Amino acid sequence: MTTTSTAITPELRAWIVAQAEAGFPPEDVLAAMRSSGWPEDTAIEAMETTLTEHLQAKGKPIPGRALPEPPMDEAATTLVVGGHEVKVLMSMTLPRVVVFGGLLTDAECDELIELSRPRLVRSETVINETGGSEVNTARTSDGMFFNRAEYPLCQRIEQRIAELVRWPEVNGEGLQVLRYRPGAEYKPHHDYFDPIHPGTPTILSRGGQRVGTLVMYLNTPTRGGATTFPDVGLEVAPVKGNAVFFSYHAPHVATKTLHGGAPVLEGEKWVATKWLREREFI
Repeated sequence: MTTTSTAITPELRAWIVAQAEAGFPPEDVLAAMRSSGWPEDTAIEAMETTLTEHLQAKGKPIPGRALPEPPMDEAATTLVVGGHEVKVLMSMTLPRVVVFGGLLTDAECDELIELSRPRLVRSETVINETGGSEVNTARTSDGMFFNRAEYPLCQRIEQRIAELVRWPEVNGEGLQVLRYRPGAEYKPHHDYFDPIHPGTPTILSRGGQRVGTLVMYLNTPTRGGATTFPDVGLEVAPVKGNAVFFSYHAPHVATKTLHGGAPVLEGEKWVATKWLREREFI
């Protein structure tokens, strides 16, 4: 195998699986990739995602894969985080989805909207070829990003989320606030970054793969605007203060985390999104 490209191709994935099935240890496979010109970070990511997908396709467990997860071992209906009570309204295993009630107070929702309003611009999506971003017709909202802990409110919410899903604060991207006007939507998509795209290594260099998403509803639109999961026929109503959390153990469609924002039919929809990375986000 010889290459100078960093694109994780189907041929590379097949080669990695073949080496694993032949019994070669991971460190030998990694060394072979490095000697063929692959950057170490890209080689590690290629091995991890390829072998994860391979194990899942065979119905085998994925060893050592930590994910954000609420403390629901005893089927709790109420969780207390930082003195704040959060209701568990719904839970699914595949996809891993949990709907929370009252994650944010009405006052927190209103303040977050007002802090974000002056900085709203047309939302963008990732450019797979470069790792940059651009305006896309699939996403017709306005949005902005806060830096992590930019305001006391942001820090309080981030601490609450970290405790709720048991994931380090530093592994989270800054909060993103989005406004959907009547007719605006976000067509179904995945939040993970597909390793097959050439721009993915650039994105992953800031904190590794995304492994979880939390969408918080900052208001209740008059009609429409549900968060949809087409693979499983699930729709989560956008109710002020509530939130939907979902995680994905691999960048693969088998996680069934395809989701979208249905068109707003009347009124506006405001949401705040928190994406969680596998390592510290920089």
